[in-house]
Amino acid sequence: MPPKPKTEQHRLQIRTAILDAARELFVERGIEAVTMREIAKRIGYSPTAIYLHFKDKEALIHELCDTDFLALAQDLQAIEQISDPIERLRLLGLGYVQFAVTHPNHYRLMFMTPQVKHGAEDSSIEAGNPEQDAYAHLRVMVTAAHGANCFRPELDDPDLIAQTLWSGLHGVCSLEIAKKNDCWVEWRDFEARVKLMQAVLMRGLLREAA
Repeated sequence: MPPKPKTEQHRLQIRTAILDAARELFVERGIEAVTMREIAKRIGYSPTAIYLHFKDKEALIHELCDTDFLALAQDLQAIEQISDPIERLRLLGLGYVQFAVTHPNHYRLMFMTPQVKHGAEDSSIEAGNPEQDAYAHLRVMVTAAHGANCFRPELDDPDLIAQTLWSGLHGVCSLEIAKKNDCWVEWRDFEARVKLMQAVLMRGLLREAA
């Protein structure tokens, strides 16, 4: 068994290694099929040693969810500096896409893998806080655009608008991650598909110019 961590930095490095190994295994085999023993083996730990960092598999899953969702929320914060509400939404979408293709294993686990229940009571992330909660960030931006009368008059539900924007870009991202090497499809350029998806969504949502 490796020695106990001697410093806080070492402890954090070990926890990160455990989370990375768990993420990989969950994506490969599904959350329910993976044991703590297998996670420990992936990083050369004994099953006993991994429990120095996480009391059980559920605690590990909760921290992994918080770590990855917080990373996404923090990646999107710089967009707050943009004043135009529609340009903010466009850049927020591009930031989401960039996170997905830069961290495909994170994205697979967060949005493409059936998960155990992880409610607000299980999380250290403050639900509704746009600095920690990426969906709340999207909803705040949609609400601002709605308040500026950017959307069609019949569209008066910010959550419906936000979830429609999210769904469209998720489709592009998930296909790129899961099927980009599929020889049955002659895939067009990924950036072109993202750009067209955003254009189609905005055309359907935005108020027509007078």
